[in-house]
Amino acid sequence: MFKKQNELIKQLTDKQIVQNLYFTQFLLICLSFILGIFLFQNVQEFLGLFHMRDLHFLYFGISTAIFVIIVDFIIFKIAPKDLVDDGGINEKIFEKRSIPHIVFLTALIAVSEEILFRGVIQSHFGLWVASLIFAVLHFRYLSKWLLFIMVVSISFLLGVVYEITANLYTTILAHFLIDLVFAIQIRVQYVREVKTNE
Repeated sequence: MFKKQNELIKQLTDKQIVQNLYFTQFLLICLSFILGIFLFQNVQEFLGLFHMRDLHFLYFGISTAIFVIIVDFIIFKIAPKDLVDDGGINEKIFEKRSIPHIVFLTALIAVSEEILFRGVIQSHFGLWVASLIFAVLHFRYLSKWLLFIMVVSISFLLGVVYEITANLYTTILAHFLIDLVFAIQIRVQYVREVKTNE
């Protein structure tokens, strides 16, 4: 099943990959608002997820992101390549994007996923449910036990940070910075390879 998925992804054009990413994020935002209508008492309670109480979210968001980036960097350095290979999906998404486009995409991903998983699901069903659903929806990692553990752990950590800060901006910022750093790394490696092959 996962081999078929990887083959399908390899056949997608650059434009189709980006369109699928935008469509997925749009679906997550719609799902968040639909669930929000049923799970929150009123619109004000839902919008309360975005109440900025103070600027502590900067400290918690940035420090969480730095911790995850360092741990992931170490794991990717010491783990065998086949255990951390997602089939080239992230490369296909980010390697040909401009930096401004990468910034926009990673911000969109962070906002849509954190509203759904932390703001809606975790607020109503708890940390473990949100973390497991987050990991399962990143199904391309299910065939790689190390990647799956990493995704569950990151989701759980973001959930704990959300519990501590009660501020959705904290996890949005952390998620954005984590994705941004890895996406830019993919872009930089791609540009280097292109220059080397010229």
